[in-house]
Amino acid sequence: MDISVFEGDITLLAVDAIANAANGALWMGSGVAGAIKRAGGEEIEREAVAQGPIEPGEAVATSAGALPARWVVHGAAMGPDLVTSEELIRRTTRSCLRVADGLGARTLALPAFGTGVGAFPLDTAAKLMVDVVTAYEAESLEGVVFAVYGDAARDAFERALAQ
Repeated sequence: MDISVFEGDITLLAVDAIANAANGALWMGSGVAGAIKRAGGEEIEREAVAQGPIEPGEAVATSAGALPARWVVHGAAMGPDLVTSEELIRRTTRSCLRVADGLGARTLALPAFGTGVGAFPLDTAAKLMVDVVTAYEAESLEGVVFAVYGDAARDAFERALAQ
């Protein structure tokens, strides 16, 4: 599988699916979710909320509204307490890969789960997520892009990919 890092706005990527760092209720407030809702339209949130709530570590898909992507995969990397863990980041990453694969997506963009509101350390999240993606046995997926924000996140994911 082709794996790369993109530093910038995930909503601009012309990939088949982008992942949203969601909460279990699937409402889209700030951070990655807010950016997706603003760029793609409120119908994305309506579709997501209609499928919720979901357990932390799970993922569901919606259409992508006005985004260049075809689908948004909403992965809940935190519980209602807004706390995440290594296991939740692993499970959420796997769930997003499985859901995108099940849709027939060839390309998927993933944000740095748990590193915003969850305040999880970037280097650890990058290593966990890269490990899950590289171990994943894809059916349709051919490429994953880690779409991250800021130099520190880009550097963390590039280091994890180089190991």
